[in-house]
Amino acid sequence: MSVQSVHRGTETAPLQLSRLAVVVVRNGVLPVGAGEAVAEAGGRVLLLGSGTVQAAQELGAPRAWAADTVGAAPAGLSAALVPVLENVQLLVLPASPDGRDLAPRLAAALDRPLLAGATRADVDEEGVVAVLARLEGRLEVEVRTTEPAVVTLLPGCRNPLPASNGEVLEVLLDVPPGVDAERLAVLEPDPETMDLADARRVVGVGAGLGAKDPETFDLLRAVAARLGATTGATRVVTDAGWMGHERQIGTTGIAVDPDLYLALGVAGASQHTGGLGSPRHVVSVNTDPSCPMTAMADLGLVTDAHGLLLELADRLGVARA
Repeated sequence: MSVQSVHRGTETAPLQLSRLAVVVVRNGVLPVGAGEAVAEAGGRVLLLGSGTVQAAQELGAPRAWAADTVGAAPAGLSAALVPVLENVQLLVLPASPDGRDLAPRLAAALDRPLLAGATRADVDEEGVVAVLARLEGRLEVEVRTTEPAVVTLLPGCRNPLPASNGEVLEVLLDVPPGVDAERLAVLEPDPETMDLADARRVVGVGAGLGAKDPETFDLLRAVAARLGATTGATRVVTDAGWMGHERQIGTTGIAVDPDLYLALGVAGASQHTGGLGSPRHVVSVNTDPSCPMTAMADLGLVTDAHGLLLELADRLGVARA
């Protein structure tokens, strides 16, 4: 999509807002949960990093500020943001790796509390109120503060706003030099071990895979890695011990919001689909054409999930045990 206009400036005056999303972008690619953070902040966002104008156009927020901060070190960037953000009462960052890294530094620079791992956050007449997920999402705690606050928002908690042709103000931040962390390299995450919540592609497995042997799940992980995806599972699979509970997707597990969700033998119980967020594309592989997972899929393959996994392995050149 395109924006109505992009305005270029040399500085940003202090923003007078009650809520604002702050999103770190890499090469124009938005992190997981960016759209949800913008929605929680009422449609206003400050984008930092590289390719920020491109990312703003993709995001389609009603109002966006884009600052190219390539090479800016964390402490210097936080210091540069203080005069811009000191009058914003609630700052919402997605709980992506960059968001989790910047949020505590920003909170320290602004001398305000950090409310990490929130599922909801808002501003009312008494201050900032947030609901925080604890004990791996099994407990929610409401926290109130009369001070301005920084919040990290977990992905999969709400729907993004509909895209709009909003205005983008391209600005220049004056990042002060000084002693700071030095970035040596950025390593891509290992699909087999990366956090489910951060994954762009997820291969989910349910009891319909019809296999309990470790070799099948080793093959599953290898096929997923070849697809650039990480693996997840339903509660039935994790309770049976076939995969770890840290791989469980659902209302009692991890909330995800990938671009692609490939469901192998997943029936689609509400406890599982409640943790899927809003995937851009869903592919369901199941022998039951009427199961809820196939009903919500963009593409439904009515076939044996285990057989399709073996076929995928052969076609992708993944060696079987």
